[in-house]
Amino acid sequence: MFIDEACVGCIINQSSKVADAINADEKLSASLTSAVEKLSKDFSFNDNPPEIASYVYEKMAEIANKKDLYDEVKELSTEKALSFIPLLKTKLSSCQDKLLTATKIAVAGNVIDLAAAVEFDLEEELEKIFHTDFAYNDFDKLKSELAHAKNVVVIGDNVGEHIFDYMFVETLKELFPHAKYTYMVRGNPIINDVTMKEAQECGFDKLCNLVDSGVNTPGFVYSRASANARVLFDEADLVISKGMGNYECLSPSHRDKICFLLKVKCGVVASSLSKEIGDIVCKLD
Repeated sequence: MFIDEACVGCIINQSSKVADAINADEKLSASLTSAVEKLSKDFSFNDNPPEIASYVYEKMAEIANKKDLYDEVKELSTEKALSFIPLLKTKLSSCQDKLLTATKIAVAGNVIDLAAAVEFDLEEELEKIFHTDFAYNDFDKLKSELAHAKNVVVIGDNVGEHIFDYMFVETLKELFPHAKYTYMVRGNPIINDVTMKEAQECGFDKLCNLVDSGVNTPGFVYSRASANARVLFDEADLVISKGMGNYECLSPSHRDKICFLLKVKCGVVASSLSKEIGDIVCKLD
């Protein structure tokens, strides 16, 4: 997906979110907004939104003199996600379809997105997710692919969401133990995306193969990935892509059998999928 005119305003508005996150004073807040507005004049419409975001957030981090702009917010997101684990474990242990429940848990976590144009409440989403159908529903295709896949790569998205991804991968290993699972994270802090730090703290390195993708974008940009990450991506029998940023980067892709799991949180992505903001998606290409 290339950026749309609507993406420009959304990306500029993210300077205000960063200012709030780092408790910026009026002068620093104005500097952040001014810098992003200046950058926006040279945005290339041949780039996807996460590629544009990489330039913007790198500049804001430089101005704020802060490597991880959302470090404190990410810690709070993780704490909040962890508080729901007892409830979700009960759901998993008592449900009739464990794979469907785990998949919906993974999608519910996708509401933790600090770059989204529309924000959703995690607790509210968890209350209704199990009674909500996928608006784009390739779940049966996903189940069929998992039954035969020997090598599955899950591309993570945001911090907090990764707690639910852990439950998802844990369930995949239980239901389809014949496969090797890899969880792929960002190469460095960018917005609130999950990196090796948060994934290791969660225990992914003990659960499955944990890989730093090498990308500096809030989405898996293949050309920016490490050689190892590209090999894993290319050779996987199935790739499960979490969130809008990864969808924006991988739609289209040079390979097939990518399952996109996400919550639609902006009009541009909604239009791309011919769905509505708020819909949940399980799309297998």
